[in-house]
Amino acid sequence: LTRGENFGTIESVKAVEELNSPVTGTVIERNEALISSPEEVSEDPYGEGWFLKVRVNDPGEVEDALTADEYRAQVEGE
Repeated sequence: LTRGENFGTIESVKAVEELNSPVTGTVIERNEALISSPEEVSEDPYGEGWFLKVRVNDPGEVEDALTADEYRAQVEGE
């Protein structure tokens, strides 16, 4: 993965959105269970709804990422 680059899409009933990587690194695992249970992304995003596990090249990139609370506020418009 490359930081800022598209690595896939996610669909809802109303839209298709691109997924962009917040970091550069190597995918070491993907959540195969999402293929048969995609609802986990919205039902349990911080648990079973994860997409990928990534070995990050530069841990400093993570420091620029939003926290869960910051992301939630942005998505919910707070």
